[in-house]
Amino acid sequence: MRNTLRGLGWMLVYGASVAYAAPASEGEGMSLLGYLFLGFFTLIIVSQLVPAGILFFGMVKGVFFAREDKKAID
Repeated sequence: MRNTLRGLGWMLVYGASVAYAAPASEGEGMSLLGYLFLGFFTLIIVSQLVPAGILFFGMVKGVFFAREDKKAID
């Protein structure tokens, strides 16, 4: 058990040292393809808000403006 924990500790240290040794890239910004990718998924999310808004409006209308049926119970 002790050897296992020691081995896991060394693996964590080794993994962290490899991550810190990675070269820092100078960001060039996003390309046109990146903006199209984000725009496409933004369009999907926004288009889901329209039916959600309609459903929410219908629920609020149903709660606050409920019809009262005045049928006689026989």
